Amino acid sequence: MTDKPFTGKLALVTGASRGIGAAIAQALGAAGAHVVLTGRTTGGLEEVEEHIHAAGGSATIAPLDLTDAESIGRLAGAISERWEALDILVLNAAMLGTLAPVSAIDPKEFARLITLNLTAQQALIAAFDPMLRKSADARLVAITSSVGQTPRAYWGAYGASKAALETLALSYGEEVRNISNIRTAIVDPGATRTTMRAKAFPGEDPASLKSTEIVAQAVMRLVSNGAPTGYRMRVEG
Repeated sequence: MTDKPFTGKLALVTGASRGIGAAIAQALGAAGAHVVLTGRTTGGLEEVEEHIHAAGGSATIAPLDLTDAESIGRLAGAISERWEALDILVLNAAMLGTLAPVSAIDPKEFARLITLNLTAQQALIAAFDPMLRKSADARLVAITSSVGQTPRAYWGAYGASKAALETLALSYGEEVRNISNIRTAIVDPGATRTTMRAKAFPGEDPASLKSTEIVAQAVMRLVSNGAPTGYRMRVEG
């Protein structure tokens, strides 16, 4: 394997301005892929882009709000005008929301959470499906959480969105497995040193958690190997 095995490949990472998304984007850039960085924070995206360029990679920033379905369509249109195929799509963007009993979930916040964590993900898959089909070896990676598989008190809203995302991504994989080169995977990062984790567990010692770089390298191994569609992976520390 060369030092840059993804040279000539195009990757799109959502939620790439910080945390796990930023680490995955930087790892893909270091491996030779041209990375399209999406997120709401322009400054954060620019920092990640600069990091990729400084390491000898290439990237393009695309600031957008994924809860605006029309913006996803515009992004797909702009990318398809410049590139023919999309080789790697990492669905990472998500919001935690307020941890609360199911009976006390705020309906307006829940609607926003479902829009970002689920509805926008379907819109991304739909918008980029044509470009993924044109890839000789496409990978779609959906970032999940253990609460999507194992319900936890007060995590009902977030957990429900992740359980639904898993079903959505895996269903898509089954739909295209025999008519394309697209393979889907579900990645559970486990306990990782991120801003979202700190919000959920404010008393936790960050030093006891794995770094986002460890998650990124696990994702890199996954998209580099021949794992079958529907593959699930939990990243251990």
